[in-house]
Amino acid sequence: MSEKKKIIIAQDHTILREGLKMLLSSNPELAVVGEAQSGAEAVRSVKSHPPDLILMDIAMPKQDGTRAIREIKRLSPSTKVLVLTVHKTEDHILGALRSGADGYILKEATYEELAVAIEDLFAGKSYISPSISGKVIEGYLEGRRNVKSSSSWEALTQRERQVLKMVAKGNRNKEIAGNLAISVKTVEKHRANLMRKLDLHSASSLTAFAIEKRLTVK
Repeated sequence: MSEKKKIIIAQDHTILREGLKMLLSSNPELAVVGEAQSGAEAVRSVKSHPPDLILMDIAMPKQDGTRAIREIKRLSPSTKVLVLTVHKTEDHILGALRSGADGYILKEATYEELAVAIEDLFAGKSYISPSISGKVIEGYLEGRRNVKSSSSWEALTQRERQVLKMVAKGNRNKEIAGNLAISVKTVEKHRANLMRKLDLHSASSLTAFAIEKRLTVK
């Protein structure tokens, strides 16, 4: 039997936290190992006991969610961050993704959608609620973010661009390795180089950058 995936719930509403804990605990593959009521508390929880995934809002007391996400990713890069929030404006969405969030889902979503989002993140993919994914594409294509300089793009090798394109299309590391006839470890190295060179911190932000460069339509 595989080890359960550890999850921390960071939401400032007690009823919501308890409801999420009950729902997630019904999945035999998941274990809720902590709760946080603020951004600062979420960071402390990850620092002391890094989880596999943290489910958090971006409107949090004491330390806002986007700042908390950046700190969480710095402390535990392997921890997946799934934003669960009511905010659906472009600024909120892009701000969370730029900070390193791996997924973004609205509180109006069903539990089935939440389960899919969590599954996708653990599979190495990103997840953005279908109802807001258009905002992400629009925002990146129209340049309403701090667009990466052309020098960053030019710094990528041809192989790194190939890997970026396949990541954006939802391919897992094993699939990329098979298609390019390289090892999984080499794929992981290319992904790390991509994130370092582009100053991006999640699969979702890599995807958005690839969309801007129109790699997904080539």
